[in-house]
Amino acid sequence: MSAEESPYAVRLATTPEDLTAAQALRYQVFVRELGGDGPLVDHAAGLERDAFDTHFDHLVLVDRRIDPATHAHVIGAYRVLPSDRRAAVGRFYSETEFDLSPLLASGRRLLELGRSCVHGDHRGGTAMFHLWNGLAEYVLDRGIEVLFGAASFHGTDITALAQSLSYLHRHHLAPPAMRVRALAPHRQEMDLIPASRLDRRAAMAATPALIKAYLRLGGFVGDGAWIDRDFNTTDVCLVMDTGQMSVRHREFYIRKAGA
Repeated sequence: MSAEESPYAVRLATTPEDLTAAQALRYQVFVRELGGDGPLVDHAAGLERDAFDTHFDHLVLVDRRIDPATHAHVIGAYRVLPSDRRAAVGRFYSETEFDLSPLLASGRRLLELGRSCVHGDHRGGTAMFHLWNGLAEYVLDRGIEVLFGAASFHGTDITALAQSLSYLHRHHLAPPAMRVRALAPHRQEMDLIPASRLDRRAAMAATPALIKAYLRLGGFVGDGAWIDRDFNTTDVCLVMDTGQMSVRHREFYIRKAGA
């Protein structure tokens, strides 16, 4: 299907209907499916929202066949904040969980990613590809050098996550210049299983697809995980230097830039 024929479009949210639809999708995914909650979650209206929403850009994948007035037209979403707008907000969202000092001290152009979700009816198809294309354009337009953000494992049972967390720590730990750290008191050490007992297949099978996608692109994880009991998740901080991506993905970005 050509771009002209596709019913899908990726763009920044520009209307109240766009933002409400993104929050409704987040409620469906993070609250109904994953059991999350938060102080500003509106259960009556079915909206997952917080105090950061008004400051962030919301990259949305919309189905143009659905009337925006229904607040159901957003089928995928990303929430993003470039570092040049951090001062106006006061902090990045993930600074509640991770010490970002190495990134903040780098002087590089950062982009925080979060609240990534896709409607259940559209997973396994092209939805995430469309979102990543939109993210690539956003990154290129703003000269972003480092992507980062909290990514979640469902649940807080560390025993069940030990293989995955240990494998990430041993094989994908960020270099010192990018090694953010999970903060106390909800910090969880990740080096839980000796190398001799690590099972790569089991570790990867239990790792969410989004985290694996970032790793394939050359991403790293920070030091330590953070237990988010409100959202019923165990979070790791993913960090990716856009200049250190695989050759294939850098070529993809260059094509998107029209070089």
